[in-house]
Parts: sequence; C-alpha cells; structure tokens
Amino acid sequence: MGDLLPYRLGPVRQMVEAPTEKDVHIMVTPTRTAAPTTGAPVHVQQPVAPRRSSFAGFALNGLRLAVGVEFLWAFLDKLFGFGYATPSAKAWISGGSPTNGFLTHANAGPLKGFFHSLAGTTGIDTLFMAALLGVGLAMVLGVALRVAAASGTLLLSMMWLAGWPLAKIAEGKPTGSNNPIVDSHVISAFALLVVAGLAVGSAGPLGRIWARLPLVRDHSWMR
Repeated sequence: MGDLLPYRLGPVRQMVEAPTEKDVHIMVTPTRTAAPTTGAPVHVQQPVAPRRSSFAGFALNGLRLAVGVEFLWAFLDKLFGFGYATPSAKAWISGGSPTNGFLTHANAGPLKGFFHSLAGTTGIDTLFMAALLGVGLAMVLGVALRVAAASGTLLLSMMWLAGWPLAKIAEGKPTGSNNPIVDSHVISAFALLVVAGLAVGSAGPLGRIWARLPLVRDHSWMR
C-alpha cells in the first residue's frame, strides 16, 4: 500500500503544481473547430503570439515619430524659410522653389541632366512638398503607414540618385560624399520600411482607430 501511494498521488501532484518557466514558454491556447465528419467541436491547439516588449514598443514609436518630424520639419522649413536649410527669402511662400537648390546642384551621376530639367518646375515643387507633408503627418499620426513608407522610400530613392554619393568628384570639385552607398536617404528609407512593417495597427490611438476602419481592414495596403 505504501508503495502504491506515491504512484496514485503522482497525477494529482502534477495537476496542482504550478507550471514551470519552461512550461510557460510553450503554453498554447485552444480553439474550437468542427470535425469534418460529425460536426462535433474539436479542440485544436494553436501557439500564443509573442507580445512585444514595452521597450521595443517605445523604440518603435520613437522611430516613427522621429522620421515623421524629420519630414514635417523639412516641409515647414521650405514653406516658411526658418533659416536652417532654407533662408526666409527663398521660402516657398515668398516665391522660392523647394527643389531648385538641390536639383540644380545634382552635378554627378548618369541622371543629372534629367534632374536639372525638373528643378524649379511648379509641378515638381508641388509634388515634393505634398510628399514631405503627407509622409510626415502619416508617421506622426500613425495612420496609412504603408502608403507613407512607399511614397517616402520612392522620394528618398530619387534624392539618392540626384545626390549620387558614388561620385567623389563632380565638375572638378569634391562631392562631399563620405559613403558611396549608405547615406542619410538610405537610412531614412529603411526607417520608414521598419515602421510600416512593425508598427501597423499599434502606432498610437489614432493608428489603432485607423486600422479598425472597414475600408482599411479590407485593403491591407492602406494600413
């Protein structure tokens, strides 16, 4: 009898013991589905999705806001001419062109003639400013992140081609490039893609509201 008691208590002990740390990592949640033949509910175990740590969420939202402010500041500075990258006399509201300075100095690369032809045109100025404003607002508000990332990456790619960091010398003068491939445009483009890939649906209260809209739920590219 004494030998049988531990055996009989073993299952009971296992039922009341708290799960170990190893057990917690492999816990699963049951879902109910219908059996294919009888229609009776069958429990199918599915793994629990891992939760993002609070630090990761803080870093991701910080990256989203930083990129958004970067685009919004560029828009505001070119619009009003705060004297940082754009002097007040060359502000857009004062008749200046937000693209003329950058594109006319695109003196390297196989597309420099193409970019020179675009410099200062009304249509390109308007598209450029609309892209800065749209991407900046989307990132700050946490809405339409995928659309913003695609638009912003296209804009930054064009700016990379115009700057052509592969060149050391352009028209007999140093270009100032310190890296032939990765510059600030490449880093910002990947920041946009990271935010669009990981922060969709969790980018602040407005982002969560946006992700629940029926139109957005039906078209994932709008998230």
